[in-house]
Amino acid sequence: MKKLLLFLLAFASTVMLQAQWVNDPATNSVLANASSFGGEIILSTNDVTGDTYVQWNSGGSNGWGPTLQRLTFDGTPQWGDNGIRITSHEFSSSSEGVAMCATADDAVVSCFANYDGQTIAVKINADGSFAWGEQGVELFDGMAFSRTELIAGDDGSVWALGFDYQRLYLQYIKASGSLYPTITVEAAGYRVQYGQMTLGVDNIVFLTYEKCGNGFYTDKEMYVVGYTKEGVQVGPEVQLMASQTFQITYLHHVVPDGMGGGYAYIWHPGIGGAFNTYVFHYDGNGTNTIHNPDGCSVHTMDPANYYRDAYATVDPVSHDIIIAYIQVDANFQSNDRIFINRITPSGEALWGDGIMAVDNHGVPYGNLRVDAFEDGSGFTLVYEKASANNDFNSTVQAIGFDMEGNEIWSKTLSTNVYSRTMCENTAGFHLGQNILAWVNSNSGGLYGQNICPDGTMGAIDPVYPVECLAPQNFDGEYVYNEEDQTFGALLTWEAPETQPLWYQLEITMPDGNIIIAEIDPTETQYFHEMEVGAILIYRLKAVYEYCESEYALTPTGVDYVVVDVTGIPENTNDEIVTLVRVINAKGQTLSCKDVNELSSGLYILQGTTIDGKMVSKKIVVRK
Repeated sequence: MKKLLLFLLAFASTVMLQAQWVNDPATNSVLANASSFGGEIILSTNDVTGDTYVQWNSGGSNGWGPTLQRLTFDGTPQWGDNGIRITSHEFSSSSEGVAMCATADDAVVSCFANYDGQTIAVKINADGSFAWGEQGVELFDGMAFSRTELIAGDDGSVWALGFDYQRLYLQYIKASGSLYPTITVEAAGYRVQYGQMTLGVDNIVFLTYEKCGNGFYTDKEMYVVGYTKEGVQVGPEVQLMASQTFQITYLHHVVPDGMGGGYAYIWHPGIGGAFNTYVFHYDGNGTNTIHNPDGCSVHTMDPANYYRDAYATVDPVSHDIIIAYIQVDANFQSNDRIFINRITPSGEALWGDGIMAVDNHGVPYGNLRVDAFEDGSGFTLVYEKASANNDFNSTVQAIGFDMEGNEIWSKTLSTNVYSRTMCENTAGFHLGQNILAWVNSNSGGLYGQNICPDGTMGAIDPVYPVECLAPQNFDGEYVYNEEDQTFGALLTWEAPETQPLWYQLEITMPDGNIIIAEIDPTETQYFHEMEVGAILIYRLKAVYEYCESEYALTPTGVDYVVVDVTGIPENTNDEIVTLVRVINAKGQTLSCKDVNELSSGLYILQGTTIDGKMVSKKIVVRK
């Protein structure tokens, strides 16, 4: 009978793991079996497929190591009841720091320090196979051993970051697993540590980090610097935060601003002795845009209260940071309230001293998570609310807000009051849903729940962004580039309000073939070299994460531009005294030194004037 009972329990567990997202906060979705001591839960969603990867650490025969699970968009686990545990390495009994991120080529990279102090990165494909082998690749030439960070590039690659409590190490890992050289960041007389990364244009990484003195209470400064994957520094090192003295354990966080830069924020008691949260911003060139060296505080100086435990997101339309934080009284650090604030890249706090999102109910709050809706219409606040009887047991609550800070819905995501270890982050909104996960510390199950912008939980269809805006005022003309003496079409346009991933230019050649050019999203013009005599048709659209725009319209309202190379500018008044080149209507250069030798047709003459200026001139020969 005992064997039968065990079989039934195992069968029930398997059935539960096949369940998709549920809309019952009393049950939630079971994602995997996990140790009751599981923790360090990290989530990352693939931008295109909507699949979410979950990593958690727990004890095993090879030490305190990571396990991973893949979930489809509908919440169905793909890697069995227990996920895939990293078993090819030995681990310590405690973590030195782990990281994980989904990659652009539909895989996941896990990064960790093993028992021997080596930093290892392992890549797992969507089918569960190991792309770089089960041993993975060793990073940083064996020099770093603690607190790794990862950020995905735009081509299946990843940036990895580690440190050894004295200096930081950066390394770019190609999708194939081959490594670029290690970049070492250090400063004489300082400990350089706790870096965070955001991704810029062309896979440039911006690194924010802290320069620290010695001791538990120490002087700290915060800087940002950019690097290419080859290790070339992009611009100067820029100081974000002036030196402050506070406990070394209070560390900064970053969130990308959607424009190639990012926000950094930190809470500390270094100014006035009272905890407050301070926000900094750097643009896509790594330049500090908040000129107060103390940053922008979320609240004016308030010795009676602390403002701490912040978590932030960025609105994808305005690119303002939305930051949530807890207010506690200074004397007893109780009477919890949750506030939200909205701060611009220039450091303007749009909601003053913040908006109270959750009032004091006599219990502690914790694990704040904030995520912006994909269309820029609002954001969610998720938090744990402790039980009145036991501060270690809690429910999970969520509130939706519009971009003016008005509450639009409120609900309980998990009504079970039990001790749980929450995820380090949420997955962020992708295709219309956001995901969070936790380990039930009583039973050891890994649970998860989805939430949508309207507060819906459970099964949903993917929601793609509605507006994929096209470029405007698309135009083009024939030009002659005197610098390199080339002929071509200069195409211009106005950028849409939302920056795309790239522009796609369709070029219809004279023979009817179509070629495609991908143009950097920061550009608003493009020169296409072409042969004299050709007539080409151009169409332009913007490509976004989930969709493509309509073709851009010209000022006259058509969706294409025709450039006729024979329609060159009128003859210049500058007289050619030295003939350099003669080009016929087919674009062929002729070995002709006297125009009188030319047969009937259209020609372009290139030569220099009496003052040495290079000019072009159109002539029509009739015989």
